[in-house]
Amino acid sequence: MRITCPICGDRDRREFYYQGAAVALERPDPEAGAAAWDAYLHLRDNPAGETRELWYHEAGCGAWLAVTRDTVTHAIAATELAQDAARGGAA
Repeated sequence: MRITCPICGDRDRREFYYQGAAVALERPDPEAGAAAWDAYLHLRDNPAGETRELWYHEAGCGAWLAVTRDTVTHAIAATELAQDAARGGAA
């Protein structure tokens, strides 16, 4: 699989560290029970199809990327710097 870093260009996925889904998780209250904390720490959706993920360019520029990828085919539809994605797209 190849990932296009907006800074470095097209790179092998082995240069990147997969962080997980690019979704905000709602942190339980500190006093929440063990079941709530277990779910927060360990249970994640594993959808088939298009997802948004965070990847870190570990062996490159050190940028965090938001990657839109199909989990079935591994086809990448888009990549952008995570900081731009958080602002709603590149300026």
